Amino acid sequence: MRRLILTAAFILSIISIASSQQKQKFDLKGSVARGKEIYTAQCLSCHMEQGEGIEDVYPPVAESDYLMADKSRSIEQIVSGASGEMKVNGKIYNGVMPGFDMTDEEVSDVLNYIRNSFGNKGAAVTAEEVSSVRKK
Repeated sequence: MRRLILTAAFILSIISIASSQQKQKFDLKGSVARGKEIYTAQCLSCHMEQGEGIEDVYPPVAESDYLMADKSRSIEQIVSGASGEMKVNGKIYNGVMPGFDMTDEEVSDVLNYIRNSFGNKGAAVTAEEVSSVRKK
């Protein structure tokens, strides 16, 4: 009888873990849709409608080697801003980008939009990743 109870408890715990993993599946499509709205409100004026940036002033986010090379750096730059020299697609930019007062989810959403638009294709950025970078 004890063995039966332990076996049942074990099976229930596995089912519970599997169920919670399914609930945690990240909705990239939804995140990208929300991120487009944030991009339009916060990023478009400098990085432009198609992500092309403004030559010699604001770097492109379209097909951006710099953006796609380091997810954590991209999170940090949205949260805290960026200044100084950066090489984007072979060209040097030297300017200032302010940090933005956004929730972890908003940072995740806008990065998912940028990293999956304008010719970019990148892995999802989760709110948990943003939170982790903020804590560093």
